[in-house]
Amino acid sequence: MHQVTQPAILYFGTPVVLISTVNPDGSFNLAPMSSAWWLGQRCVLGLAAGSKTTQNLLRTGQCVLNLPSEAMGAQVDRLARTTGSDPVPEGKARRGYRHVGDKFGVAGLTPIASLTVKAPRAMECPVQLEAELEESHPIAANDPAWRGRSLVLQVAVRKVHTATEILADGEPDRIDPDKWRPLIMSFQRFYGLAPGQVHGSELAKIPEAAYRA
Repeated sequence: MHQVTQPAILYFGTPVVLISTVNPDGSFNLAPMSSAWWLGQRCVLGLAAGSKTTQNLLRTGQCVLNLPSEAMGAQVDRLARTTGSDPVPEGKARRGYRHVGDKFGVAGLTPIASLTVKAPRAMECPVQLEAELEESHPIAANDPAWRGRSLVLQVAVRKVHTATEILADGEPDRIDPDKWRPLIMSFQRFYGLAPGQVHGSELAKIPEAAYRA
């Protein structure tokens, strides 16, 4: 049984990403988002055109994609309705956002130096991906209601840092999906993954190294 419906959002469930960037004054910004997906060593990000994160990424061409675990929901939630923009944009002000200068401090996370970019990593996140901007494109350019509001940003991952406890036994270049427990956002709410696979996977029989360029 199906029926036609018109949800205001279509966030069916994707991993949460904390994007760290460098502000014009050299301080750090940290912003949660979940409109991200990966293909090979690239990641595609969907971001508001006017956000501080987007402005920083377009200006510097660098960021770190920090992936929190399912145990970090409280820390991520402390960043909800905060913005690095001052003054707070009108649209965000209507939704109860406030300006915060020290995003890492508010979240209770620790900025640490990266190896290839100036943006810091969030030490507590089990996965930290140093990345550089390759392309940016407007989205919904033909929709008058949404034109100019969002961008698609493609970044290339330059360096991957992972907690040792989520690596496959005896395989330092492979993350074990049974050990990695990402924080998932689905329709504005936080979830984790149920333990164990729900079904076997034919694709899992292909060695991951076969996908390396």
